[in-house]
Amino acid sequence: MSAEAADREAATSSRPCTPPQTSWFEFLLEEALLEQHLQKASPDPPPVQLIVQFLEQASKPSVNEQNQVQPPPDNKRNRILKLLALKVAAHLKWDLDVLEKSLSVPVLNMLLNELLCISKVPPGTKHVDVDLSSLPPTTAMAILLYNRWAIRTIVQSSFPVKQVKPGPPQLNVMNQMQQEKELTENILKVLKEQAADSILVLERALKLNKDLYVHTIRTLDLLAMEPGMVNGETENSTAGLKISAEEIQCQVCYDLGAIYFQQGSTNAAVHENAKEKFFKTKELIAKNGSSSLHFTIDEERLAGYCQACGVLTSSSDDASQQATPYSQIHSCMKSGNYQDLVKIFLEDNLTLSLPVQFRQSVLRELFQKAQQGNDALDEVCFKVCVCNTVCDVLQGRIIDIQFCQLFLKPNKEKIDFLLEVCSRSINLENASEVLKRKMAAFLKNLCLGLEDLQLVFMISSHELFIKLLKDDERKLLIDQMRKRSPRINLCTKPVTSFYDIPASASVNIGQLEHQLILSVDPWRIRQILIELHGMTSERQFWTISNKWEVPNVYGNVILGIKDNLTRDLVYILMAKGLHCCAIKDFVHAKQLFAACLELVTEFSPKLRQVMLNEMLLLDIYTHEAGAGVSGERPPSDLISRVRGYLEMRVPDIPLRQVIAEECVAFLLNWRENEYLTMQVPLPLVQTNPYVKEDIVNDIAAEHISIWPSSIPNLQSVDFEAVAVTVKELVSYALTINANNHFWLIIQADIYFATNQYSAALHYYLQAGAVCSDFFNKMVPPDVYTDQVIKRMIKCCSLLNCHTQVAILCQFLREVDYKTAFKALQEQNSHDAMDSYYEYIWDVTILEYLTYLHHKRGETDKRQIAIKAIGQTELNASNPEEVLQLAAQRRKKKFLQAMAKLYF
Repeated sequence: MSAEAADREAATSSRPCTPPQTSWFEFLLEEALLEQHLQKASPDPPPVQLIVQFLEQASKPSVNEQNQVQPPPDNKRNRILKLLALKVAAHLKWDLDVLEKSLSVPVLNMLLNELLCISKVPPGTKHVDVDLSSLPPTTAMAILLYNRWAIRTIVQSSFPVKQVKPGPPQLNVMNQMQQEKELTENILKVLKEQAADSILVLERALKLNKDLYVHTIRTLDLLAMEPGMVNGETENSTAGLKISAEEIQCQVCYDLGAIYFQQGSTNAAVHENAKEKFFKTKELIAKNGSSSLHFTIDEERLAGYCQACGVLTSSSDDASQQATPYSQIHSCMKSGNYQDLVKIFLEDNLTLSLPVQFRQSVLRELFQKAQQGNDALDEVCFKVCVCNTVCDVLQGRIIDIQFCQLFLKPNKEKIDFLLEVCSRSINLENASEVLKRKMAAFLKNLCLGLEDLQLVFMISSHELFIKLLKDDERKLLIDQMRKRSPRINLCTKPVTSFYDIPASASVNIGQLEHQLILSVDPWRIRQILIELHGMTSERQFWTISNKWEVPNVYGNVILGIKDNLTRDLVYILMAKGLHCCAIKDFVHAKQLFAACLELVTEFSPKLRQVMLNEMLLLDIYTHEAGAGVSGERPPSDLISRVRGYLEMRVPDIPLRQVIAEECVAFLLNWRENEYLTMQVPLPLVQTNPYVKEDIVNDIAAEHISIWPSSIPNLQSVDFEAVAVTVKELVSYALTINANNHFWLIIQADIYFATNQYSAALHYYLQAGAVCSDFFNKMVPPDVYTDQVIKRMIKCCSLLNCHTQVAILCQFLREVDYKTAFKALQEQNSHDAMDSYYEYIWDVTILEYLTYLHHKRGETDKRQIAIKAIGQTELNASNPEEVLQLAAQRRKKKFLQAMAKLYF
């Protein structure tokens, strides 16, 4: 019996049905739109989420006349919705790979149960008791689909899953997630109980040896017709989408192999069965090709399964086992035959049959053995690392840090082996230009990283190097090597290969200026300018290109730099960075700005702030063009930097208006409107046109829509009379209902607006208390919004209760560290300071407190802060649920303590 058989039976029983909430015209229109969407020429499939929407609507419980909740009725409305869900799945050809990625276990279970139902599988029938050969093809296929999904779900549930950190706690969302989790566990329990039956059904399916058919949109429409209108077409063997017998066997073998592999960890016979099924799958794919399958198979995963089966199970055929490079490497590692191991890696650099992860895992194992005291393995580690590095270079991957560490002290033997690997890893006659350029760039950069000219000569005189690099490239590299570093003694006569006749000075200057215009590498730009200034001190090289533009507000500061080389370098780095930013080459822009920032930090705080501002703008552009396109929120530190820029008013710092505009647009794009309209220091309001104004006099309103949005004649309004009326009205309202949290917030806002901060805190706390059972429950987020918390912070600050300020900064959606740290620096706090440390759950704030007390020599308070940090429930390695519970417990205690203080 399927996992939802009992529920479906109850749902289809004769119960009083509620009338549909939507007109039949809307249903027909919805179905027509779905048909149009499914049949359009677009190659993109319809969103799988349509299945979720249709099934959720069809499974909503009904309410009878006695207000009792009943199972969803089996009426025409719900049948249409279920049919629409089946049609979307049919359009996707019932591809379980696609469905499993997008649908939860309960939704997919419901969908496949509906497929069984519409395919005439009797409810409550055990699939193992049914003779598949005697069933209509679509019915047999529905049973196979369900049982394939059942064992795939069992296998998938055994894999570890990384827990996603939840956002701010929302009660309804948490309840929904908990319900779905419990429902998934119940379904998995049933599927595991039926696993043996599902395996038997699929084993019998392998013996069918006949083609089957799966439902299409057309056959589903025929099945949905009224009885008497069907012409019998759905019962014959040609209805639906044809799935060949070999395709069915291929998919079923793969799924059975996966379940046998999972079950066979302690059973050699079952493991051997898994091996047989996987190898049979490979044979069928090799025979028919994976492109002909309606249901694709992940061939990389299949290869991993086959490899695992081949390594973990014993085989009498030693010759076949030795045929694979995996088993050869395994044998070499076991026997210590490292010479053959290096040979295998070297040969594989041409065939590239070993996955990069496998290569890295072997190298890690060798490093571990070497660290355990086997010094003889140092050379083997180097050789395998070189093979891996050259493989990475040819495949366009980043060079591993291990190669750089092993190559810190190169010698002739290491260079010889490296050149051998490079030569044997590329066939110059057949290699593409792309591969040749990758290898050439690797060898060129290798030369630039070497200090010993003799080792450089070994590389530059090698046959491979000469064939890969053109004459002018080799000549330019030689010039670079000669002039690049003071550590190289240029007074000694260079070796013959490096000796050439220098060109005239004017030719050299022209060539270098041309390179300076084209280069976007900060290090290369610096080297070129050093060489140019060494040739002549009369030129201003920032002027050689009219495309190098720096805003006037910055230009005056940069051109005031006295040192000519530094002035040219700063100007050109900034100009090139701004140009790269304009053409959206953000990678080079960041490199150029970072180099400029490092340079100006040494001598100009003003230019340092300028570069920090430009890098902020660059990070905004980078996010908006990258992760922001897919709707991903920017990181909290970027939002904090944007806010910091808008609040910054450092004298004499040149500012570009576009940065402020982009910062405001950035906050608006990510719905940080509240920050832009919050209370801010008066000087900032007066000097920054991008903050909307000070809202200290704005009062919350429950029914904001009935308030006038604009006043034609402000002079005709008696604001004092309005204020008195609002105060009296709210006071009277609270005498009628003293526990209305929204009215309490309004009363608090009135006191806040009139600078009565203690009274304001009283009512803010009372509003939270009445809707949380005196803070024993969580205060709803629509009561303690960020705006309310920030006003409470302002009240505590003006009352000189600075420790309370720091604690409240934790309550914000994003912790306001800047305000918290500033508050903790105050030494005239009127609250009990260290007695509040037990209410702090943010470890960063506690660490800052520890540092602050240490700096002030306050040993006792420092020990209290250290004790607070040491509580096990604040350990960052704890699960997210534990950390949230720790925060909630401290919030509760703090708010209760505040309430006792201000009530």
